[in-house]
Amino acid sequence: MAISVMCPGCKTVFSVSDKFAGKTGPCPKCKQQITVPAASKGIVIHEPEAPSTTSTASGRAPTAPLVRFDLPMTTTQWAVWGMLLPLGLFLALAARFLFGAGQAPGWCLAAAALLFAIPCARLGYEAIRDRELEPYRGLPLTLRTLACGVAWALLWFAHGFIPPDMTRELWQWLFIGPIFFGVGALAALAAFDFDWGTAVAHFSLYAIVTALARWLAGFPPV
Repeated sequence: MAISVMCPGCKTVFSVSDKFAGKTGPCPKCKQQITVPAASKGIVIHEPEAPSTTSTASGRAPTAPLVRFDLPMTTTQWAVWGMLLPLGLFLALAARFLFGAGQAPGWCLAAAALLFAIPCARLGYEAIRDRELEPYRGLPLTLRTLACGVAWALLWFAHGFIPPDMTRELWQWLFIGPIFFGVGALAALAAFDFDWGTAVAHFSLYAIVTALARWLAGFPPV
């Protein structure tokens, strides 16, 4: 059941799901805080200001289309984005047989780092974003996903400059790992407005998937 609400600030009319009844959120247009009425109250329309003869009267009428707070990904979108991850893992395994274990060229590693980064950033955002906030959509979401993905891919580029002696043993990553996770989480935090814990979880998906891909290609996972 949908609840129709008119913003008292800009007079935009929009509808929200009844699960948001009693909750407060920003108007999609002017960002003024609006409290959604209880579902039992039905449709609530705020009266416009009384007519005025002064020049301060706006006289604006609500003309904006109905807008929803949340527009989740469809099953088809999940399938299209999700298939890129197993495809990338298959290509990593194919590289092991094509070039030899741990012998894939640098351009191949760079392409793989970016190939995994984009879908991980997109799927991770959709899976753990705050459902109480209006989601990013369209071009803003695309640009934020690309920015986050490129930043993550560059971390593997930086990894190539670390002397092998500093990463040969797993315990050495107790000192190096937090730096990489900190930068990766910072990229997610800046791109998608996560809190710190959610940003770390977001980057963890990419770290796990790329470590698995490196192992399949014959490289040390980290």
